[in-house]
Amino acid sequence: MDNLPLVEFRNVTVDYGSLRGLYDLSLAIHAGEHTAILGPNGSGKSTFLKVLMRELYPRLIEPQPVVRVLGRERWRLFDLRAILGIITNDLAETCRQPNTVRETVLSGFFGSIGLWPNHQVTPAMEAKADELMKLLEITHLADRSMTAMSSGELRRAVVARALVNEPQAIILDEPSNSLDIHAARELRRILRRLAQSGITIVLVTHFLPDIIPEIDRVVCLKRGRLFAEGTKREILRAETLSTLFETPVDVMETSGYYHMW
Repeated sequence: MDNLPLVEFRNVTVDYGSLRGLYDLSLAIHAGEHTAILGPNGSGKSTFLKVLMRELYPRLIEPQPVVRVLGRERWRLFDLRAILGIITNDLAETCRQPNTVRETVLSGFFGSIGLWPNHQVTPAMEAKADELMKLLEITHLADRSMTAMSSGELRRAVVARALVNEPQAIILDEPSNSLDIHAARELRRILRRLAQSGITIVLVTHFLPDIIPEIDRVVCLKRGRLFAEGTKREILRAETLSTLFETPVDVMETSGYYHMW
């Protein structure tokens, strides 16, 4: 499986009633290939995620569409969690329930939100949860209710929940959404640590500072189509981004981060 793409879309077209979310999208992301999926609102980013999460399906038209993870089109849900950890803003808010951080992190083993009476938590699971809370610097919050967390703390707890299954990659949707400057910087620092540990990072975003220095590949979507792809130096340029976002912009790079205004 080493040569197979981690995620592969081929000839994927998706309709929402009379609206089209993706037009004949073909895209592959390999393990270790940290990638940003960049585009304005309505570009197809959310549709891409929903297809990957099996919430939407491609149209069955010629040429035949393909959506594969490690070369396979069908996966048992529990097996897939060991490949991809997908973290959306909807999931983060769903996790804002009266469970403790520890319970929420442990619930990742069972695919639930919080622990249920029939869940058998083993010492190995407890140890893994402790390890991840330490990695994401939320150990001091272990017994706090998820309803009493800031948005940044909540996001880190949800990342820890996804990581209990040791996925090869985590895919994050607009990771800095609703975070203040400090919380966004802290989350990016954590994501850099995860990228350096060998976990593939895929960010779905419209906000350039989300693209941590470890990410070098950028894929741009516009109106459901593949608009451009390449390295950061090739793509994150004023001419390209002005066309992508349909407004004149300037771009600046500082310490591996890019900014647009």
